[in-house]
Amino acid sequence: MIIAAAQLPSVPGDIAGNATRMARLITEAAERGAGLVVFSELALSHYDLRPIADDPAKAAVLPDDPRLAPIREVCRATGVAAVVNCPGGSSEDGARPTIASFVYGPDGALLTRYDKRHLTETESAVFAPGSAHGRFTLGGIRFALATCFDSSFPEVAERAVADGCRVYLSSAFHGDAERVARYGELAREHELHVLLANGTGVGSPGPAAGLSGCWLPSGEPVASAGPGGDGAELVLSDVRDAITLMADPAVAAVPVRECGEPLVDVRTAAPELMAGRLRTGADGVFAQLREGVLRRLLAAQEALPDGWRIRVVEGYRPPALQRHYFTGYADRLRADHPDWDEARIHRAASRYVSPPEIAPHSAGGAVDLTLVTTDGEEVDMGTPVDASPEESGGACYTSAPDVTPAARAHRRILAAALRGAGLVNYPTEWWHWSYGDRYWAVETGAEHALYGPVEPGAEPATDETEGTEVVEGSEGTAKVAGKEGAGGSKGKEDGEGAAGMGGGAGGTGSVGAER
Repeated sequence: MIIAAAQLPSVPGDIAGNATRMARLITEAAERGAGLVVFSELALSHYDLRPIADDPAKAAVLPDDPRLAPIREVCRATGVAAVVNCPGGSSEDGARPTIASFVYGPDGALLTRYDKRHLTETESAVFAPGSAHGRFTLGGIRFALATCFDSSFPEVAERAVADGCRVYLSSAFHGDAERVARYGELAREHELHVLLANGTGVGSPGPAAGLSGCWLPSGEPVASAGPGGDGAELVLSDVRDAITLMADPAVAAVPVRECGEPLVDVRTAAPELMAGRLRTGADGVFAQLREGVLRRLLAAQEALPDGWRIRVVEGYRPPALQRHYFTGYADRLRADHPDWDEARIHRAASRYVSPPEIAPHSAGGAVDLTLVTTDGEEVDMGTPVDASPEESGGACYTSAPDVTPAARAHRRILAAALRGAGLVNYPTEWWHWSYGDRYWAVETGAEHALYGPVEPGAEPATDETEGTEVVEGSEGTAKVAGKEGAGGSKGKEDGEGAAGMGGGAGGTGSVGAER
């Protein structure tokens, strides 16, 4: 995923106008391949505390405020999420406002709200502090939210790491370059990707420094905006290497409470999903899915705009075949990289082939699919289903920036319908979607998975399975499976970093021109 820091010169007090300006920047960021845009502290109102103190009820906004409609609508139209920092209102009468970050998802709905926990003395006279930690998951990445002074407290970043966050987002109004430079130290000390959206112009504390930027977990700067001025700037960074992969211990740790839902054959239960040839195998097992997955696919198809259909390519995959995929891919890596130890082989193989012990396909909870026209005609999706990162130059990643505008639009149409129906995407593969499996549980925050692995011809047995302890380098057990990437033929892994990603995952940054 590409993330962007938006450095915007806000107009003091002009909430509606600033929201419109933000919407324009979100559109520009989407055109440049970004999946998330972060704005500076109090960007919606500008960092001017006097009018907020004089009339807090007028200055404070709620997430559904009509003046924020342009932001919600552009998120929905572009499929881009946004972090909007503003004077946050409360539903309680007489409550003081907070310095709030509203996180709007790619569907325009509120993902979460974070209220700044650490206030300066001046801010404490106007705002109430928050109490909860800011966290959200998007595109398989766990994000931490902070606002300006929060980042002065080491425990904020420490807690973010402990909570499994890999990217740290700060909205701020810092006044000097030295304070901005500390974010590189924070990135290095805590091994986090860090993005800072800093303010510009003159606010209550004095002039802001601008210099919004991004840093790698090594502390190396990726890109930086200028010191500010009359124009807006975008600073972009690729954080695809922060994606939670199937091999992550957090996925294996999810317990399974098998619900006993049967596998059903898509060919007879929902022929309307089959606009073309389905990969079925000799015994037709690939045509099977859990009932709950199928219901959600049908709901997604109903939600598609006129003229579009979902084509199912592959569903269930037997555990033995899953183990075969994983073992074969690991063997190729061993041959190509004889200097790698087993732990590294396991991690590398797991980027695009799921370890057998947590496989969504073998649970009947995952489906590979694509978008076609009503007549069954295939359209540009950027890559074929099952394209490897090496074959596609990283374009197989769902949020890959280097696909055509048409492919990006088609992926957005498909994703909006599937997410709305309750499925989640595996971010290294635009075609792989699932429900009820362990990865779905991690992405949605569910306490347990609904589906465990099923052997061919067997009925799922209702039971409870604790999280799996994964021993890196092992092949897993015979009871579970998953080739996640979803595809059949996988290209070779050139290294542990996500190969073939153009500028390199987590590495390349660029700065937009002022306008």
